[in-house]
Amino acid sequence: MIDVRRGADRYAGGDPDAGITTAHAFSFGAHYDPDNLRFGPVLACNEETLAPGAGFDEHPHSHTEIVTWVVEGELTHKGSTGENTVVRHGDVQHLAAGSGARHIERNDGTVALRFVQTWLAPSAAGGEPSYALVRQIADGTPYEIPAAGAVLHVRRPGAGERIALPASERVYLHVVRGDLRLDGEELGPGDAARITGEEGLEIVAGSPGELLIWELP
Repeated sequence: MIDVRRGADRYAGGDPDAGITTAHAFSFGAHYDPDNLRFGPVLACNEETLAPGAGFDEHPHSHTEIVTWVVEGELTHKGSTGENTVVRHGDVQHLAAGSGARHIERNDGTVALRFVQTWLAPSAAGGEPSYALVRQIADGTPYEIPAAGAVLHVRRPGAGERIALPASERVYLHVVRGDLRLDGEELGPGDAARITGEEGLEIVAGSPGELLIWELP
């Protein structure tokens, strides 16, 4: 089964007056949809845009694996596990909230910041919070989230390139850049596909692109 969700159909959120614009792929906050609560361990996939100087003040998380991919600009991140980092395009940031963590996310730059943030549910609640940052992950290098049984693959296909999707029980595909074709469906930036029980699927890139591919249990 392939369930295509268009970027234009995401729930609008954030606080535009404060320079924060959010597009939610799943039920979130006031946008409650009982038929769109999660996909496997994926609880949220938010496209965030922060104007210069805007951001999220210190706030808590628990029992959530939070993975951030910067599209444009720089994300300043400060957390209760002691990290104080600047996350740039090509970096993978992972906050395992465990039994409880707090953090601040801001755009301290002079241009708009755009990032995609995915929240996953761990298979077991609790544990010590932790933080990891991988600088400039190579194309196709898997990044594992063992607590959720998930693996992230960042792919950057060239025009005409074919990419085989993982043969796992579930695959969540998010298009960051470019245009591609999946089983006859045309996908563009912001579009996503939720794939269940399919094997032998390939992506065909119509233009140079960037994809977040989640291999899920």
